[in-house]
Amino acid sequence: MARDRSWMDRDRGSVEWQAGMKEFLDFAFDGADEDTSVPCPCRKCVNICPKKRRDVHLDLLHHGMDPTYTRWIYHGEESDEESMSQGSGNEEAGNDDSAVRDMLNTLIRGSNVGSNTTDEEEGADANHGDASGSGEHDQEPNSAAKAFFNLLKDAEKELYPGCKEVTKLSFIVKLYQIKCLCGLSNKACDLILQLFSEVLPKGHCIPNTLAKVQKVIRDLGLDYQKIDACVNDCVLFRKEYAQLESCPICNASRWKTALGNDPNEAPPSRKEKKPVPQKVLRYFPLTPRLQRLFMTEATSSYMQWHKKDRVDDKTMRHPADSLAWKHVDNLYSDTFAKDARNVRLGLASDGFNPFGLMSISHTTWPVILIPYNLPPCLCMKQPYWIMSMIIPGPKSAGNNIDVYLQPLIDELKDLWVNGANTYDAAEKKDFQMYACLLWTINDFPAYAMLCGWSTKGKLACPYCHKYTDYLWLKFGRKHCYMGHRRFLPRNHKWRRNKSLFNNKTEHRDAPVPL
Repeated sequence: MARDRSWMDRDRGSVEWQAGMKEFLDFAFDGADEDTSVPCPCRKCVNICPKKRRDVHLDLLHHGMDPTYTRWIYHGEESDEESMSQGSGNEEAGNDDSAVRDMLNTLIRGSNVGSNTTDEEEGADANHGDASGSGEHDQEPNSAAKAFFNLLKDAEKELYPGCKEVTKLSFIVKLYQIKCLCGLSNKACDLILQLFSEVLPKGHCIPNTLAKVQKVIRDLGLDYQKIDACVNDCVLFRKEYAQLESCPICNASRWKTALGNDPNEAPPSRKEKKPVPQKVLRYFPLTPRLQRLFMTEATSSYMQWHKKDRVDDKTMRHPADSLAWKHVDNLYSDTFAKDARNVRLGLASDGFNPFGLMSISHTTWPVILIPYNLPPCLCMKQPYWIMSMIIPGPKSAGNNIDVYLQPLIDELKDLWVNGANTYDAAEKKDFQMYACLLWTINDFPAYAMLCGWSTKGKLACPYCHKYTDYLWLKFGRKHCYMGHRRFLPRNHKWRRNKSLFNNKTEHRDAPVPL
């Protein structure tokens, strides 16, 4: 039974607010002893400071309840993604098909695809704007959204009449997993599919060729683009370089060559073995993944949380409270910022060794985009992160990382200028969705690669720039950066302290940032 939270919007002196607060405290401390502490949900603590019941009670009376805390996930209530991934109770424990449903829940961010038949039909009617339950001004989903909904419903069909354990999509995913793990050829997969078509009962929905299986995977958005890259990270073989056989900058061959073959010879004909590229970038298109954020009513509503539901009390609790966000809103108040559904993104990237062995030198760089329109409890959760690309190793791309970011930059430019026609399941209307990249998130070495600022040498600090206070360590053979006392208040005692620092007093002002 859903709990009533309307009391959170009432005055703290009202009977409803007092009764609601007591109900919350009973729920949060249910079965707990006197010494138990839980996160305090008041406006000041915002679930950061754990406190006992008496202290939480006093804080709620003094500061009030955080109005954005509408789902009590820090006090035992299920989060959105937990409730969505459970299905409707027709799943058995240990059923492998639940993993596929979880994957689909992640794919469409909020649709309960694992429900029973009635729920599926109701969800399909809601998603498709059924005339019997929609308003006068509701629109049918555009062709792309309608094709996705139909395909998703088709993929959740029973494998054959009476099969409750395996769906069409779960079979396809498992077959693909076996193909990748065991290195099955395309012809072997075609023969396996033909065998299944012969032995399964009539009315089954298994595709009879691998090409049809790949079409399902591709239309669901589970695929990616393979873009050949120069082995020395000079260029990507796309656009004007798509037909080249060697790098136009370093002349390195695009293909891996067999032992004894001339690297400059023409590529093999179609009858011969297909050439293998030396390095491949995996790129996941951004636009369809952003469009799917609006294909379910709940998630589509959350995408406007930063403007409709966020409490602006001059406290930093969300990126929407930051100066960068407000600067963009002020610059483009009549265009981009006018529609709260336009997506604000952050880009995070770093290198890691996928093999987990220190003895192997290998660096792979994933690039992840984070949509910040969502509330704080969702925007930093993994289902809402968007994998943009996987930059291959074995060596770090270094300053040439901008070569690999070209497909993403082109798509971001298009989303900023032209946008993308998107179906909003909450409004049941199409709208033109735009997106912008607000900032990047990375450590200092990755900052040097992404932004082109040298983080080594005399002027390494991007904040102090030419006023960087450096000191060369003769025996350590590296630079040490001093002058941090400049940021302290003018009357701070450490400004006059010599013995704990460099035997000098500090009277300079803090440098003006770039």
